[in-house]
Amino acid sequence: MIRRTFIAATATLMLAPAAFAGATKDIVETAASAGSFNTLLAAAKAAGLVHTLKGDGPFTVFAPTDEAFAALPEGTVETLLKPENKDQLVAILTYHVVPAKVMSGDIAGKKANVKTVNGEKLSVNAKNGVKVNDATVTAADIVASNGVIHVVDTVILPGS
Repeated sequence: MIRRTFIAATATLMLAPAAFAGATKDIVETAASAGSFNTLLAAAKAAGLVHTLKGDGPFTVFAPTDEAFAALPEGTVETLLKPENKDQLVAILTYHVVPAKVMSGDIAGKKANVKTVNGEKLSVNAKNGVKVNDATVTAADIVASNGVIHVVDTVILPGS
């Protein structure tokens, strides 16, 4: 519990400047300035999604940290980044994106199934903290010019 609280506090502090920057940076720029989403950004580039995430939106991105990607079985990220696995990578990344701006206050105390960009639904439970499928939101409401980022501690896989 102490470790989870420390991680949440650290992520919040790292992202606080982006949250209060007047939302002049888009989702990609906001994530890049945080410094803890290098794997996510590399994956978005490999999947050809950077341009989309820099677009008008609005988007809600449940953004796994570098630590979340590192927790995947060894070799998973490297395999997904190969050109021949682009479709699978796109499916995973778009499963982390909701085509609307959803702030934590919009869902507080509720449960919902929300449709993602890839067409599948995520289960969001905000009755006691916030869980997205099996991932925990460790920092919320990081505002970008084209949406919002919520930091999650796990890479969320379609069908999970």
